[in-house]
Amino acid sequence: MSATRLLLLGTVRIFQPVHGYFVRRELLSWQADAWANLNPGSVYNGLRSLARDGFMEEVGTETEGGRPARTTYRLTGDGENEFLRLLRESLWMVARFEPDELMAGWSFAWALTRKEVIAALESRVEQIEASARAAVFAIEAIATQPDMPDTVAEHYRLGQARLDGEAAWARQLLERLRAGEYWFDGEPDPPWSSQPPGGARTLHGTAG
Repeated sequence: MSATRLLLLGTVRIFQPVHGYFVRRELLSWQADAWANLNPGSVYNGLRSLARDGFMEEVGTETEGGRPARTTYRLTGDGENEFLRLLRESLWMVARFEPDELMAGWSFAWALTRKEVIAALESRVEQIEASARAAVFAIEAIATQPDMPDTVAEHYRLGQARLDGEAAWARQLLERLRAGEYWFDGEPDPPWSSQPPGGARTLHGTAG
């Protein structure tokens, strides 16, 4: 799964119709350039690629002053399905060495129900606990394989340490979600209901 692909689909979904420069500026405000290795080229190329694949459509152009015209995009029906598929994959599937996928998924978790997000996080904790048990045997096996460098054991330990930290975060978040923090799909009074169009920054706030 591509974190960039999910970020682009999700951001366009919030603000559509929207042009690439706005998408780039919004994602930079999330510091996605740091945790998802996002750069201007990946934004514009990604939008064009998603349009070619039928997940977005070009709906017009915007001009401002003497600047070049900017193409505006919105999701197609297939794009909505792809967004939800990638979102669910990012929350339900554990990627040992790719935390950017989970971070991208959490950015749009509100598009799912609270019940599903809680279930996904519970599943992640269970998967990580199983991974910790498996890592013990994998590290033991390394010592019996003369052709494998001993340093590989540290790869397992480092990867599992990162996952253990993720599990600790997920457990804490689960407590807050069960207590009603954040807003999710299907719940009353979305946080942007009293905001002007485009006030999506409140999507990450707590439920009132």
